[in-house]
Amino acid sequence: MIKFKSNIILAAMIVFTVSCSIQPEPSPDPDPEQIAPDQNGSGENDGYSLVWEDLFDAETLNEEYWNVEVVSRPANSELQYYRKENVSMGTDSSCWRKCLILTAKKEDYGGRHCTSGRVNTKGKVAYKHGKVEAMIRFPKTYKGLWPAFWMMGNDYSQVGWPRCGEIDIVEMGNSGGFQTVDKSERFLNGALHWGYYVDGNYPNYGKSSTYSYSVQDGNYHLFTLLWDENSVKMYIDLDKYPDAKAYYSMDITAPDPMPVEPTWDAGEYFHKDFFILFNLAVGGHFPGITDIDAITAFNEENNYEAKMYIDYVKVYQKAD
Repeated sequence: MIKFKSNIILAAMIVFTVSCSIQPEPSPDPDPEQIAPDQNGSGENDGYSLVWEDLFDAETLNEEYWNVEVVSRPANSELQYYRKENVSMGTDSSCWRKCLILTAKKEDYGGRHCTSGRVNTKGKVAYKHGKVEAMIRFPKTYKGLWPAFWMMGNDYSQVGWPRCGEIDIVEMGNSGGFQTVDKSERFLNGALHWGYYVDGNYPNYGKSSTYSYSVQDGNYHLFTLLWDENSVKMYIDLDKYPDAKAYYSMDITAPDPMPVEPTWDAGEYFHKDFFILFNLAVGGHFPGITDIDAITAFNEENNYEAKMYIDYVKVYQKAD
């Protein structure tokens, strides 16, 4: 397993936007260097150094980094069957970027009425504190799709959820943004989950934000998380708007001294190694839809399938 330094300051989460939809119609043999934007991300600034990345430029997914999940009965009343066949490496023809592609389809399989893809780096790539960012092109989520870029504690297998801790860097498709199609494309969530169950309850803090522009506009957006000993912060498009405020921020300062028995204090759960996940869920509690026939995000226009493109993911940390 690749592990990174545990005493690094978490940086702010940044979402960068790279235009694809405004590119001219590609020729049969395009020049990738001219058509595909760079993969520099936010770069090595503010004391951060790149410690790990996957540019998803290979023909096959790097299994030294990634696990492809196969899940027949997902949580949260979601409708999809997660299959390996729905995870692929390929080129986004809208701008000729090589990407990791998660495909959701309306199809009958294994007793389910739709399939999709989910990957994680559990047990292979995990880190504590730093800056993590991913360049993503989201599908249209209205109504019923639930794409996410997130992390969970690498001790998940030992302590379970939510005690492992969860950082949701960006989720889209929440029912709170269903008032209009336009709002759904500008409505996103960040969240933290932690602690343990008491009478069916556990601590969490989620925040929704409505942006002034769409993040489902056919363009790539870079989402970055800054995470240190004191806080978790998440941002969008800091490359274009460096003075943008965090759309999510939470204090995670660890208690001193650390209690012998675990409590509900968030500071006890977010100072350890976390792994990375990408997934494209269909339905469930988040969008508030549990009937496949109510998923209007699948339609004749998109041939009853949707794709989430991940161009790259990077981790930066600060020196001691």
